[in-house]
Amino acid sequence: MYLEIVSPEATLFSSEVDAVTVPGVDGEFEMLNHHAAIVSLLTAGTVKIKVHTQSHLDYDELHPEIEPHMSDNKLLTVKIKSGTLESKDNKIIILAD
Repeated sequence: MYLEIVSPEATLFSSEVDAVTVPGVDGEFEMLNHHAAIVSLLTAGTVKIKVHTQSHLDYDELHPEIEPHMSDNKLLTVKIKSGTLESKDNKIIILAD
């Protein structure tokens, strides 16, 4: 599935991913490939991005707010203050503050 994370200043992340875990207002939840269509508000917390392999990602080109997880080379994280998520047709868009 395709994930795009956009802030008011820039596009923070844009790539194919295996899974995304987000801080929803009713608790953290994970979305996998072919997740049902959903619109959700997000609260302050960490968005966890699971990629199949990081070989296609250029660390030098990752936005500075995207942090590789040190103990798991397939996990990236980004902290958000709030946001909105839309998932439809195997594409997830997060509008993050």
